[in-house]
Amino acid sequence: MPHPAITAETYPHKPAIIMGGSGEMVTYAELDERSNQAAQLFRSLGLNKGDHIGMMLLNCRQFLEICWGAQRAGLIFTPISTHLKRDETAYILENCGAKLFIASHGLAGVAEEVLTAAKGTIRHFYMVDGIIDGFESWDDSAGLQPAERIADEANGVPMLYSSGTTGKPKGVFLPPADDDVNTPHPLAGSLGAAFGFSEETVYLSPAPLYHAAPLHYNMMTLYQGGTTVVMEKFEPEAALALIEEHRATHSQWVPIMFVRMLKLPEEVRSKYDVSSMQFAIHAAAPCPIEVKEKMIEWWGEVIVEYYAASEGIGITIIDSANWLTHKGSVGPSLLGDIHILDDDGNELPPGEIGTVYFSGEQAQFKYHNEPDKTSEAFNEHGWATTGDVGYLDRDGFLYLTDRKHFMIISGGVNIYPQEIENLLITHDKVADVAVFGIPNEEFGEEVKAVIQPLNWADSTDEVAIEIMEWLRERISHIKLPRSLDFHQELPRMDNGKMYKRHLADAYRGATRTDEKGDTIDPGKRSPEE
Repeated sequence: MPHPAITAETYPHKPAIIMGGSGEMVTYAELDERSNQAAQLFRSLGLNKGDHIGMMLLNCRQFLEICWGAQRAGLIFTPISTHLKRDETAYILENCGAKLFIASHGLAGVAEEVLTAAKGTIRHFYMVDGIIDGFESWDDSAGLQPAERIADEANGVPMLYSSGTTGKPKGVFLPPADDDVNTPHPLAGSLGAAFGFSEETVYLSPAPLYHAAPLHYNMMTLYQGGTTVVMEKFEPEAALALIEEHRATHSQWVPIMFVRMLKLPEEVRSKYDVSSMQFAIHAAAPCPIEVKEKMIEWWGEVIVEYYAASEGIGITIIDSANWLTHKGSVGPSLLGDIHILDDDGNELPPGEIGTVYFSGEQAQFKYHNEPDKTSEAFNEHGWATTGDVGYLDRDGFLYLTDRKHFMIISGGVNIYPQEIENLLITHDKVADVAVFGIPNEEFGEEVKAVIQPLNWADSTDEVAIEIMEWLRERISHIKLPRSLDFHQELPRMDNGKMYKRHLADAYRGATRTDEKGDTIDPGKRSPEE
């Protein structure tokens, strides 16, 4: 499992990175040279091992080149969501103590605001693919540096922030296993081995690189000497075309991408050859059973799922064959022992729902500058949780029911929104859905459903009644939403996770400003109305 620098010596002209839309290619020799120049630039600016940098970049070749430069310089690099605004971005940069900030020219608006907000704490500001006042050109500055390795290479690592779906984002810090830059990627011996990553791998990456899984899997592919094909932005038909064009062997998805590919017309889906795919990996969000059944029927038994968290506390894995006999499961443990605990910390037997904990030789993560939140993640036995809720069956297979934060308690009954969402997303007029609890004087909470229709023309009372009647035939009346609204677009990020708290806060009484600056009025069908 060589470092890309070693692959560059052996196969200098082999494609390391291919941008899916533009076709721009970076060979291993070019990746080695540019990552050396990045490390040289970091050192020339006074950045040393253990220093932090922040990156707010659209998917581009420079993203991975900068990551490899930071890895060689022993830096802690923090990719930031391109959807965040000034205050959220400034909070992350301040929290991680970034000394340098790199942004894409396509994000110049928020980058300029960050410059104003963080100028007193951040020393250096760079931009790729163009510049604005206050920023230096990353491409020009790095290009002037020597391409030789720095004398004091060290093993740098990413520090990613939780997506903030239930509160302020937390920086998850996992220290490097070893200071040697040639240390194998931490996933190589677990998921990398399970999914057969090697120098023969052609990995299609359809998601933003600032998310944990795409970043780790792209870097792991390059550690192995494989080729990564990075989509600038996910588009369902383009993804199928790239699989065929590059004979992709591996890929990673979130369930909403499956949904959007499955909702393509049959004549579009059938014209692309996806037979090269050996492992179509998915994670990050729950996958409805019917959606996964259709993907296995379409692509074959190459669909594999894992459950893990940035905190690195444990991993489960399940292939298609095992899933078909344990539908809905995320699999047995691959790393760590699973425990299901009730609210008093007692371990529950198979079939009973509680909070999911992992024990064993998991990494001892910490939330950066958040000692209280770190301690809250562990119980008295040292077992760790990220707040997910689920149960084990008698075979030791884990089933997730929802995050604890999203559970609805109505008339003393626990209702898990995920179950309702998994049904609604399969309706042929539904593009996306969010289910959450809102106050009810009699029952405490009631179930609310908000739907993004596939066609906005379907946002009518008649269609709402049709969907509710369809749902009534498939779910217990206790779980049936009391009301259903339509919105033109739901706050689902491209990591597959729904920012439900944004919707729930609006419906719980207080209007708020959404990501686009529009005020959400819960009484309307859409923020754009």
